[in-house]
Amino acid sequence: MELLNLFIKSIFIDNMVFAFFLGMCSFIAVSKNVETAAGLGLAVTFVLAITVPIDYLLNEFVLKPGALAWLGDSFADVDLSFLSFIIFIAVIASFVQLVEMIVEKFAPALYSSLGIFLPLIAVNCAILGGSLFMQQRGYESLAEATVFGLGSGIGWFLAIVGIAAINEKIKYSHVPAALKGVGITFIVTGLMGIAFMSFMGIKL
Repeated sequence: MELLNLFIKSIFIDNMVFAFFLGMCSFIAVSKNVETAAGLGLAVTFVLAITVPIDYLLNEFVLKPGALAWLGDSFADVDLSFLSFIIFIAVIASFVQLVEMIVEKFAPALYSSLGIFLPLIAVNCAILGGSLFMQQRGYESLAEATVFGLGSGIGWFLAIVGIAAINEKIKYSHVPAALKGVGITFIVTGLMGIAFMSFMGIKL
C-alpha cells in the first residue's frame, strides 16, 4: 500500500512539471503536437524508470558516506557523495543515448520530429531531479526508488500530453495576439498546476 501511495503521489501531487517546474524547456517546446509529445513523454518515462533505481544502487553501495564498507573496514570512512552529480548525469546520458538509437531505428519519423530535444533528455532537469529527490528523501528500498522513478515519468508524460492536446485545440481558438504561443501555454500550464493541486491530501 505504501508503494501505491508513493506511485500516486509521484504522478499527481509531486508532479515534476506542476509541482516543481522541472523539464519546462522541452515541455514548452515539444507540446505543439500530441503524437510528438507522447513520444518524448514515453522516452522521459523510460529513462526515469531505469536511471532512478540504478542511481539508488550507486548511492547506496558507492556514493554515500560509508557505502563502501562492503569492500572492507578500511573503506568504511570513505565519502564519495561529492561525485553524485557527475555519476548521476553519466548514467542518464548513457540511457538517453540508448533511447536515441532505439527511436532512430524503429521510429525515424518521431526521431525527426523530436530533433535536438531527444538527445537533450540527458540534460532534462526533471530526470536529474528524479535522482536527486531519491537521494534527498532517502528512500529505503530499490522498490521505492523504482516506483518513484516510474511515477515521476508517468506524471511528466501526462503533463506534456495534456498541454499538447490543449495546444492543438487552442490553434482553432481566438487567442489575443499578445498571448499567442508561449504566453497562452504558460497560462494554461498554471491552470493545470492548480487543477493538479486538487489531488493533494490523497492517501490510499
